[in-house]
Amino acid sequence: MSTSQALSRVVVMGRDVDLWLCVNAISRALGPAGVSVIAIELPTRLRSSEVAATLPPLEAFHAKLGIKEPSLIRATAGSFSFGQNFVAGAGVGRTANFFHAWGAYGAPIDGSAFFPCWLKATRYGLRISYQDFCLTAVAAKNGRMLLPDEATSAFGRTDYGYHVHTIAYAGFLKSTAANLGVKIYEAQKGLVERDETGSIAALIIDGSMRIEGQLFVDATGPDAILIGRSLDVPSEDWRHYFSVDRVVAARAPAFTKTPPFAEIRITGAGWTALHPTPTTTGILHAYSSEFLSDEAALEAASAAAAAKLADVSFHSVNTCVRSTVWEGNCVAVGGSACVLDPIHDVDLHALQLGLVHLLSLFPVTGQFAVERTEYNRIMRSHYERIRDFQCAFYALAPFDGEFWQQARGQSVPPALSHKIATFRARGQIAPMEDETFPPDSWQAIFMGLGVAPESWPPTIDRIPPHRFKEEFHRTIEFIKGKVLEQPTHDGYLDSIGRSSAA
Repeated sequence: MSTSQALSRVVVMGRDVDLWLCVNAISRALGPAGVSVIAIELPTRLRSSEVAATLPPLEAFHAKLGIKEPSLIRATAGSFSFGQNFVAGAGVGRTANFFHAWGAYGAPIDGSAFFPCWLKATRYGLRISYQDFCLTAVAAKNGRMLLPDEATSAFGRTDYGYHVHTIAYAGFLKSTAANLGVKIYEAQKGLVERDETGSIAALIIDGSMRIEGQLFVDATGPDAILIGRSLDVPSEDWRHYFSVDRVVAARAPAFTKTPPFAEIRITGAGWTALHPTPTTTGILHAYSSEFLSDEAALEAASAAAAAKLADVSFHSVNTCVRSTVWEGNCVAVGGSACVLDPIHDVDLHALQLGLVHLLSLFPVTGQFAVERTEYNRIMRSHYERIRDFQCAFYALAPFDGEFWQQARGQSVPPALSHKIATFRARGQIAPMEDETFPPDSWQAIFMGLGVAPESWPPTIDRIPPHRFKEEFHRTIEFIKGKVLEQPTHDGYLDSIGRSSAA
């Protein structure tokens, strides 16, 4: 491709959600500018048991793609999620039950951040937990939906994610792409044809059809068929940070009432995530093959879920990051760029970040060395910040058992060590660029895992104790009243199902 030629033809090869979210994003954003997108779909790797859990930013991303939330919920038999409830089971040492909410905790008091005010008050006898000051956490624990209004907006963030059946979600996105006019080829395999510069000139699918492009996107997941196998871009191993190297995925019966949150149940040999939807509960048990066989892991998952499991499958987890995620004229997104630990459900968010920054840096012509360099820099930074948040859960986990002992002994990234030290000393979250999780989330995880700050910023001491009491009482009463106004989660889902014309 001439470096001065307008970039107008993008070929995306991949499978499942990585492929279809990517295709929709590029086509929706750049189709009106004359950029055509070709999708090459490889065979699915999804299992019927899989439920995808998302972080709140996906809701806004969907809106930009023209995806209507009621249609999505109906098509995927989905539900809403206001966070993650961590529950330590019997026999794992200190109880560490806490809620990590997608939303703000408390509201500023006389211009000062809420957390240090709450922290000081607990030193002087306050017995109200941090999560009780979070509107989304209280709504979730009471089985309520939370519909934002002027009052909740003034209080702070009230975010939510989704739990959706992954196969149905991928199918929904594929149908959306087809409606956008994306040209779709289904293929069993694809081979790369390179030009004299080493860049990709075309993809040969199933040994016969040749598809040319100017920019190629690798959405093939951990297989990394284009950027890894064909362009030989190495990956950096992150397994020294994590003990999880295997997961078992399965499904359990649906709850009688659908909880609007995920639950992470801690055992001595790992953890089990329950992702509820109205029709089924997705189960994911994470463990180390050093301590558990697959058979024992399945037993542990069944025990943690307290249910008989179906559609069971086992998968390896090899956490790593590609050394460069944009090489030549090939961009890797999702699992082909970075494989993260399963804790905190970050896979779709990492994919979304890759797409958002690709669109913001999308080249006008074939001369895109500057855009490529910046994309590699910013994506590496984002992936490392997500990794640090995941590492914090394991490095600080107060649980007994060989798995947790090993997890605490794994390497800790220097940036995370600094963050932990700063929080222990001052109760503050050291700000860093390209963070996914806000300070409220870091504080919820640190406090939930038993990290107690030694002090707080001295400016808090200027606030008289009676102001703390007044504001704490006002906040608790506001949350209580607002939650009681909300429809139940199941009732809200039923209303979406009934409003098929929405």
